[in-house]
Amino acid sequence: MCRCSSPPAATARTVAADEVVARCLELARISDEPGRLTRLFGGAGMERANALVGRWMAEAGMAVRVDAARNLVGHLPGADAGAGTLLLGSHLDTVRDAGAFDGPLGVLCAIDCVARLRAEEVTLPFALDVLAFSDEEGVRFGSAYLGSRATAGTLDDALLDAADAGGVTVREALGAARDASRAGESLLGYCEVHIEQGPVLEARNLPVAVVSAIAGATRAEVRFAGRAGHAGTVPMALRRDAACALAELVLGVEAVGRSVDGLVATVGRIEALPGAPNVVPGAALATVDVRHADDAVRSGAVAAIVARAEAIAAERDVTVGWRELLDTAAVAMDPALGGRLARAVAAAGVEPLWLPSGAGHDAVALASLAPVAMLFVRCAGGVSHHPNESVAVADVAVALDVLDRFIRGLAG
Repeated sequence: MCRCSSPPAATARTVAADEVVARCLELARISDEPGRLTRLFGGAGMERANALVGRWMAEAGMAVRVDAARNLVGHLPGADAGAGTLLLGSHLDTVRDAGAFDGPLGVLCAIDCVARLRAEEVTLPFALDVLAFSDEEGVRFGSAYLGSRATAGTLDDALLDAADAGGVTVREALGAARDASRAGESLLGYCEVHIEQGPVLEARNLPVAVVSAIAGATRAEVRFAGRAGHAGTVPMALRRDAACALAELVLGVEAVGRSVDGLVATVGRIEALPGAPNVVPGAALATVDVRHADDAVRSGAVAAIVARAEAIAAERDVTVGWRELLDTAAVAMDPALGGRLARAVAAAGVEPLWLPSGAGHDAVALASLAPVAMLFVRCAGGVSHHPNESVAVADVAVALDVLDRFIRGLAG
């Protein structure tokens, strides 16, 4: 097996990979915000993205629909109605100021594989569904996996009652999303192609890797409440400055994240209220994100952060509230399905490397519905969630080859 940058690929596969990359870049021009890529659940950008990707699905020979959770679904029937359905795909929503490949690469790779099967007049015994999820990143509501959780049938009342900045709840935004559940269907599994979002493949000089597990994650909002006052007249000794309390906690979160190997803890959004330059902040809020492959370690870290927030509040004579937005356990990939993917990697001439994922993916939500597997694709510098996100056409060609071998291998 080679350990080269990328194995030799047929011209047709390279041409297909070039088209996949070009489509990712074309899709990246669809945004809710001028000058940068941002596509949020329910926005005009997502509607336009669904229309474009839906057209590509139809051109590949699939029947196309948008489900009750606004997930885009392309369906290719199999020869045996009783053989079940294999799910492929990823998400089309993005973070703010995103790159072109996080999410869409997996959707467009799946579409290309369907197109190749159709072009070669290959009929599988099972059906293939390509899923383009409407919300994985969770930017609008502060949670994640709304689209895939709706598919899995695991939306709960607490999540449905969460509201966006405009006061619109998930329940209102999703409407009849519970009608999108596919629980109870005969599903063979879910396989997702995704950029690695890390530097390991680049360091190992490999184009792809099989995901072994996805780290558990906790996401929460912390809010300090003090007392607003005039910046020029309230003495420093008498202030109850909520922003200063939050600033102290930000460094506390960093300290907790550095305390255990493999643990990461991040404050990603900060806001001081009322937000005027001449007013002592009476309130301040932030999001906290904690991840680790061991759920016990993650739970301990969250408890330490909460305790630190309460201590800071007591020292500074402010109050603090903690609202959990997301709590997902670590998810191991299905050994049988992952093993098939690893064999497809080996058959493509690449060393099968298994990697854990520190980032969350739709496979987390789908794991409660069906066996799941994931294929990582090398990204330049490990850069993700940034406009500089990039993949090599040759690496995408390898991923397409692996996914095609994986699908055909399942067909026996």
